[in-house]
Amino acid sequence: MLKDKRLIPFLSSQRIASIVAQLGERITEDYAHSVPVVVGVLKGALLFTADLARHISTELELDFIQVERYGRHPEPQPTVTIVHDTTLPLEDRDVLLVEDIVDRGITIRALREHMERKGARSVKVCTLLLRRGSPASDSIEYVGTGVDRGFVVGYGMDYRERYRNLPALYIMEED
Repeated sequence: MLKDKRLIPFLSSQRIASIVAQLGERITEDYAHSVPVVVGVLKGALLFTADLARHISTELELDFIQVERYGRHPEPQPTVTIVHDTTLPLEDRDVLLVEDIVDRGITIRALREHMERKGARSVKVCTLLLRRGSPASDSIEYVGTGVDRGFVVGYGMDYRERYRNLPALYIMEED
């Protein structure tokens, strides 16, 4: 841990597993007659995407996209930069974007538009965490749970590239 940071438990690994299993069941039902392309948003959603894919009991294809809004900055930057694009063809495909956390929805909106420009038939979003009061709440099809204020780390989510390896989720508080 950083000397000036304190981690407050938010979601245990058991609770995360339960949320992921429930999301997987819903997604399986919704895509029963389709072979979706599940696109994880790197790096934060890597672990969530892997766990979620194991709980989707229908055929799927898996791909990743890497974007940057934070980098090593403590605050999000105003633009969304695609660092690594998907490699699978998305034309006339159902795409499920998997994100770790949605705050204001700027990244998800940009990614949805990007997938639509690539010819996706449909684009839905699954997020583990949705910031309460987010303006994007009406545009997210699958939500694990809500989160209030605070910087979340663990289970793939980071603070300046640290804490991704924690098996649970924590709220970071500054002393």
